[in-house]
Amino acid sequence: MGQIVIAEFMEEAAVESLRAAQPTLYDPRLFEDPAALRAALADARALIVRNQTRVDAELLAAAPGLKVLGRLGVGLYNIDLAACRSREIDVIPASGANADSVAEYVLLAIGTLLRGAYGATAEVAAGGWPRERLIGGREMAGKTLGIIGFGDIGRRVARLADAFRMRILGHDPLISATHADWSETKTEMVGLEELLSRADAVTLHVPLGPGTHGLLSAPQLALMKPDAVLVNAARGGVVEEAALAAALREGRLGGAALDVFEVEPLPAGSVLAGVPNLLLTPHIAGATIESNARVSSLIAARVLVALAMC
Repeated sequence: MGQIVIAEFMEEAAVESLRAAQPTLYDPRLFEDPAALRAALADARALIVRNQTRVDAELLAAAPGLKVLGRLGVGLYNIDLAACRSREIDVIPASGANADSVAEYVLLAIGTLLRGAYGATAEVAAGGWPRERLIGGREMAGKTLGIIGFGDIGRRVARLADAFRMRILGHDPLISATHADWSETKTEMVGLEELLSRADAVTLHVPLGPGTHGLLSAPQLALMKPDAVLVNAARGGVVEEAALAAALREGRLGGAALDVFEVEPLPAGSVLAGVPNLLLTPHIAGATIESNARVSSLIAARVLVALAMC
């Protein structure tokens, strides 16, 4: 087997760059066969994954020579970081490579939810003319956007929102009030409750952890305007799905778009099934043709550098 094992989809040009430098095994479905993956890792020095491979202590035990772990993305929730540290395995995420894709997704989702007009294709094609129902859509200009989590992606969302002439609020307890990012992005730093009560649209950009699990539950959602919209392209579990479904069904929230879920894939018949004014996508906010190329080439280059230093 190869010294570099790639267990999930990676852009072909990046795979070829790895093959040119090191023996490489590439199987984009390898994560689906745990026994085959463990066997492939027996003499591997590097493993590259996305978010479907569970890299836990058991898997690492099957890779005694593993030195480098490349993550084709930025979230590390599927990786046992403590186990990697104990083995001195270098964990390399693709920081920043898909940030533009996520930021664009967020702004497009907000615009879609506010306008409320883009689900009428079948009706119009069938001869319907729901003009009176759909002329009540709203513009993004002049609306207030609340950004929870003001890291790289949050700041990129702010810059795009400014181009749409939105007012911008931000909340991030890890960034000081005097940090230049607030003024540079024309963002007003506020507390979480104030952000939720003032914003016409709210977007989340925080990691999932003990402090953020259920960050937006029923009490927080109740603070939002009844016509406000919510986008979560961060991590499932940050928004309490049952509370969100109830708010939408009862007309206490204007709309929502979710790209991430507590359990993925989202189970059939979940609490989110059939909820009005809700857009669902399968964890693809950061996945575009362009971002896949950037993420893949970045990880390929960094993995090779890390291997050279082992």
